[in-house]
Amino acid sequence: MSETRHDSAVAMNAQRAPEGGLTPVQLAQKYGLTQSGARPSLPAYVRQLWQRRHFISAFSSAKLTAQYSQAKLGQVWQVATPLLNALVYYLIFGLLLGTSRGVPDFVPFLVTGVFIFTFTQSSVLAGTRAISGNLGLVRALHFPRACLPISFCLMQLKQLLFSMGVLVVILLAFGQTPYWSWLLAIPALCLQFVFNTGLAMIMARLGSKTPDLAQLMPFILRTWMYASGVMYSIDHIMKSKHIPGFVHFLLEVNPAAVYIDLVRFALIDSFTYKQLPTHVWALALGWAVVMGLVGFVYFWKAEERYGRG
Repeated sequence: MSETRHDSAVAMNAQRAPEGGLTPVQLAQKYGLTQSGARPSLPAYVRQLWQRRHFISAFSSAKLTAQYSQAKLGQVWQVATPLLNALVYYLIFGLLLGTSRGVPDFVPFLVTGVFIFTFTQSSVLAGTRAISGNLGLVRALHFPRACLPISFCLMQLKQLLFSMGVLVVILLAFGQTPYWSWLLAIPALCLQFVFNTGLAMIMARLGSKTPDLAQLMPFILRTWMYASGVMYSIDHIMKSKHIPGFVHFLLEVNPAAVYIDLVRFALIDSFTYKQLPTHVWALALGWAVVMGLVGFVYFWKAEERYGRG
């Protein structure tokens, strides 16, 4: 090797040598460089979500407005869809199968169950597609990915508020009298919203890696609905038929049934505390706290992997 080439190679190696013997990681720390898209700490993640609370609210409102933009009746379908479902269930279960026997105020009972379960059902379905259905947004912009499932659950909450207005009209039409107990529906729905959001986050992470899960979820949710006392009284079934102990326990702690029962207890005069599971408020709070925390942490753990691959 000539002296010139040798000197050039030495100069190049000198340029490539780490500055001051520091490793690449130490150099990045020295100059304040961070990995793009790296998962922040959990407290920092919560702060980032709070800073984007206005985006979450605006995104949910925009999605809600656009949902029925192609339909001639527009936002009327927000209320018409659960009402039509309730009508179908009334014809099949109430009249043909006779589940209305022994259930006072069956129409308010049924419509309340349909509206409240639809809130959870729609939140889970929207959460399953929150990442996989918005990959363009996820890959184009840097923001906490939890904004998406939270926004979709907030959208379903706003849609439920429209339905609750119609539910009040139905309750009054069927002879229900407004009482202070109606206010108990507010904390019940708040706890259900937290539960729905946690479950939607779990499904969002699972759905981001397995898009086919969105095709399977309607069947799972339909089975869950049949086990949640939407079209029949769980209390009446348990008293009139012999049910194994473990099935009795599963029916009582079923979170969907718990939130449905709480709202029915708040709004329907004939639905008394005797029809509620033991420690129902503790169950509702426990499901909300556990599912909310577990779902949030589970989703955060994969923050840096969403939209990649």
